Amino acid sequence: MLILAFSDYLRQARRLATRLGLPLAEVDVHHFPDGESFIALPPALPEHVLICRSLNQPNDKLIELLLSARTARELGAKRLTLIAPYLCYMRQDFANRPGVAVSQRHIGRLMADLFDAVITVDPHLHRIDRLQQAIPLEHAISLNATAAIADFLKQQLDTALLLGPDSESRQWVATLAKMTGFSFQVAEKVRLGDTEVTLTLPDADYRHQPVVIVDDMASTGRTLAKAAELLKAKGADEIHAVVTHALFCADAERVIQEAGIQALWSTDSIDHATSCIRLDALLADAVKAMLTGHGVG
Repeated sequence: MLILAFSDYLRQARRLATRLGLPLAEVDVHHFPDGESFIALPPALPEHVLICRSLNQPNDKLIELLLSARTARELGAKRLTLIAPYLCYMRQDFANRPGVAVSQRHIGRLMADLFDAVITVDPHLHRIDRLQQAIPLEHAISLNATAAIADFLKQQLDTALLLGPDSESRQWVATLAKMTGFSFQVAEKVRLGDTEVTLTLPDADYRHQPVVIVDDMASTGRTLAKAAELLKAKGADEIHAVVTHALFCADAERVIQEAGIQALWSTDSIDHATSCIRLDALLADAVKAMLTGHGVG
């Protein structure tokens, strides 16, 4: 086996390769002046190739994955596994008006056409229960970063109140609270647009203890910022945030910092200054389980 990695996720891929005891090669990527991607793989490949790349900022990456996967098949790879800790295009899962492209379905079908297995972490699924419903593969594996996040939080804090931003986060935050021994609350959120949300905090005492806002991803940062503003209004004086996927688009980091969040932590699903919670052990265990035929995800 061989891991193929891209420069934007190279450090994480190297850690994964070390855990699995596998060789790693970097995909050669060049962008022409008009934006087209030039892709070159090692000229000789083993039968099983694991392509490791997180799919934030996805549009160029999807084209480069397509070129890499098709070329790997031409070079002799019989089995292709995609390890994409952040999986793109999972949000649009139904046509909310006529003519809307259901991107989850179409990108999921593309993944299934290119790869024999897909491994990801905390995908943004709402109206489906299993990743296989979006990516029709036997080995469409959805991992959960909760244990890694719980271990990290216990190293940082002796006690805390965990705050989930919306009802969809309740199960996840409740599990995280159980693993850490911390208490938790869940807010109510209404999204009014890409950068505008309203949030309502439940009645609770937010004083005299750290509060950690917990979310699966931070894109515009508005949800985290709004939660921090409301927490400060209720007397919280130590506010942190932890997210699985640090997308941080446009001015998100500035908005979060100005809202008064003192520490911002994320997993290394995306390479970012906040990505201090490593996922290589979780990913390596999933690869090993898949190879030995044990179910995961």
